[in-house]
Amino acid sequence: MNRKQCDILKAIIENPNSSQRALAQMSGYSLGIVNRCIQQLREERYVDEDIRPTRKARLELREKAPLNAIILAAGFGMRMIPINMETPKGLLTVKGEVLIERIIRQLHEAGIWEIYIVVGFMKEKYEYLIDLFQVELIINPEYAEKNNLHSLKRALPHLSNTYIIPCDIWCRYSPFNRHELYSWYMVGDISNTDSNVRVNRKQELLLVDHFDKGNVMIGISYLLKEQAELVRTRIDELCRNRNYDKDFWETALYSNKRLVVQARVVSAVDFIEINTYEQLRAIDDNSDHLKSDAIEVIADVLKVEMNDITNITVLKKGMTNRSFLFVCHNQKYIMRIPGEGTEKLIDRKREAEVYNIISDKKICDDNLYMNPENGYRITRFIENSRVCNPTNREDVIKCMDKLRRFHQMNLTVSHEFNLFAQIEFYESLWNGEKSVYRDYQETKANVLSLRQYIETHADRKSLTHIDAVPDNFLFFTNEQGVEEVCLIDWEYAAMQDPHVDIAMFCIYSFYRKEQIDDLIQIYFEEACPFEIQVKIYCYIAVCGLLWSNWCEYKRMLGVDFGEYSLRQYRYAKEYSRIVHDILGGESLK
Repeated sequence: MNRKQCDILKAIIENPNSSQRALAQMSGYSLGIVNRCIQQLREERYVDEDIRPTRKARLELREKAPLNAIILAAGFGMRMIPINMETPKGLLTVKGEVLIERIIRQLHEAGIWEIYIVVGFMKEKYEYLIDLFQVELIINPEYAEKNNLHSLKRALPHLSNTYIIPCDIWCRYSPFNRHELYSWYMVGDISNTDSNVRVNRKQELLLVDHFDKGNVMIGISYLLKEQAELVRTRIDELCRNRNYDKDFWETALYSNKRLVVQARVVSAVDFIEINTYEQLRAIDDNSDHLKSDAIEVIADVLKVEMNDITNITVLKKGMTNRSFLFVCHNQKYIMRIPGEGTEKLIDRKREAEVYNIISDKKICDDNLYMNPENGYRITRFIENSRVCNPTNREDVIKCMDKLRRFHQMNLTVSHEFNLFAQIEFYESLWNGEKSVYRDYQETKANVLSLRQYIETHADRKSLTHIDAVPDNFLFFTNEQGVEEVCLIDWEYAAMQDPHVDIAMFCIYSFYRKEQIDDLIQIYFEEACPFEIQVKIYCYIAVCGLLWSNWCEYKRMLGVDFGEYSLRQYRYAKEYSRIVHDILGGESLK
């Protein structure tokens, strides 16, 4: 049977004794197409002369009937900030019903009781579904660093006559059915630039060029055994290639610039993916989830109603925090929410002290609110701003000038950032786990051997940023049309040798030695004393190990920083070796 014949046969089975004109209305095909399909179905003995399904048709239906469903619910749902700090997307309540519970009930109505849910982020919150609906949870421990292609891989043994469903879809009408005759992927009847596919006249799904519009991808799919085998093989291949770590599972459907399944086109208003706070508000403005702790704080600080807080947009996930942009009374703001494990890494009371010291010094962004207990922070958004480009020498000169003038203020706070103590502290957070690096102990010993030299040549301590990396230097144009630079994200700031900030800028920029030497000369303007230059090399090694240990802790929480973590470890190894080579047989005093 072809696609049209399948659709007509399904309509006949579900609506017995219907006229051909009625079948045309139900299927969406013209009366002529319906008549031709019925004649073909008679010839192939799927229906008799009275347009009743034959035994052959019933056997076909039995062979292709849905066996199970896989619901993908492992991801962070980063675009749902601030809601996802409290509730994973699948457990959002929409119009009085929990999203994933609604999906499960719709599956049950279609006779599908074998249901697998792939979980990861806040997996414990899904546990109650085991008893409530007798589902099986499949845990994806890679949910933080890999996309749902790898979630589906965890469920591959169950893939055959299977519905695949994202957990964040609200379906006005159930998309599930006891009768399925071909594999399909669901798309909406509207187009956008986020889609990778478009529907042609044959109801095939073709891949679109990068900037072309395609049909909205709903995400629900049905795979018969034949296509399931293809997808299973394809997923195994893709998951062995790290280039596909961030891919959606739909990549496994692509073959020769098209999908291996048919299109199922539905009304986009009846199948809504809830990816953002704004999308939730649009579909259910009475949802209790809209009253998140973060939103309530904003409303209180700005003295507005929660409905006045609009255009919530998640910013790029930072290494320490999650942040989102929002608009209130035509003014843009940023709210920072601390990330996973941050409470062990940063003392927010100390951060608040730093902001109290620097708030009137014209060196940082405009701090409107800072909660020293939970780390929530609200700042005014700086329009038309950009971060420093560490490969642009003019940018670097301006950043070093800003850094030098800050250091010359000799500001003080009550706390210190002890580099060597922090190395040990971050290591202690591994809870007895060994480093992923085989020569860690040797590298650590080489780094620690630099301590005496540092202490001998560190002549003063003052407030130091500690995280003075290019991304924290913000360029903007003031009201007078003059370009300015401010230094943001002071959460690690404390008393330390200011030259640590030079080292931090270098290692985050992935500078080579000649670039490091150039940066040192830019900062000092005049010739940097030899002993100080060697000391900065020491700091590069020490800070490299410091952030490498920090990355290892974050990795254990499921947050991976890719190349950054490896490069930091390399700085620790290479620059401890450079210092030893420079000093030769001399003491490191």
